[in-house]
Amino acid sequence: MPIRPRRTRRLFVTGGTGFLGRHIVNGPAGEGWDVIAPGSTAVDLRHRDDVMEAVRDWKPAAIVHTAYRRGDRPSIVDASEHVAEAAADVGARLVHVSSDALFAGREAPYTEADPPSPVHDYGDDKADAEAAVARIVPSAVIVRTSLIYGTDRLSDHELVVRSAAAGESHMKFFTDEIRSPVLAGDLAAALVDLARSPDICGILHLGGPQALSRAELARLTAERHGWDSDRLEFSTIAESGLSRPSCVVLDSGLARSYGLGVRGPGDWM
Repeated sequence: MPIRPRRTRRLFVTGGTGFLGRHIVNGPAGEGWDVIAPGSTAVDLRHRDDVMEAVRDWKPAAIVHTAYRRGDRPSIVDASEHVAEAAADVGARLVHVSSDALFAGREAPYTEADPPSPVHDYGDDKADAEAAVARIVPSAVIVRTSLIYGTDRLSDHELVVRSAAAGESHMKFFTDEIRSPVLAGDLAAALVDLARSPDICGILHLGGPQALSRAELARLTAERHGWDSDRLEFSTIAESGLSRPSCVVLDSGLARSYGLGVRGPGDWM
């Protein structure tokens, strides 16, 4: 049994090797906490007994659940149920990260009062995960966020832009697919702030302040990094023939009223 440091606040982070999780584990957001972030080989969140054993062993004051694998329902729904059950078992504060992907899209921004309206399997999975968490831990805060961009490292979205700007792919960025992108470091800090704020519970929208299309994001990203934006190709969802949400903007006014301010790529770039 390893010797563990004794601190008053222990934070258990799932998905600690993922893009968002790394900003909690390795960035300033985790300062002041004893951060525990076991990898998937150590704790498979799809297996209830593994999760219960790990959380009971560490007895964290709070859990921030960021882990998921897109296209793998057990890693989204079952894992969220198991993490929620473990949090309830030890009385840990639970911060569950969700997504704007569970909305169908419309012109008006979405508030916390709007019910999920998924149009694809991933949205269905995220909606079901939210429902499970709310049922098991009513005091949890469920944070819906949007596209996450990098600070000290490139996000998946930025890597796609870099490839297109280098002429390595012919990805077309949609002018009519609009989101509320947010900087990873700011989001990580907000999630940890929420871990310290047990009085905030239920659904909370936490997107960036600008509504930007994928095309605008691609251009901003290329310009910030000095990549060749003239090589970027643009299109629309209709021209692509794909079925996906178009305008999904999160109204994050409630989060701002709690002092949870986050920047979008437009502020950073």
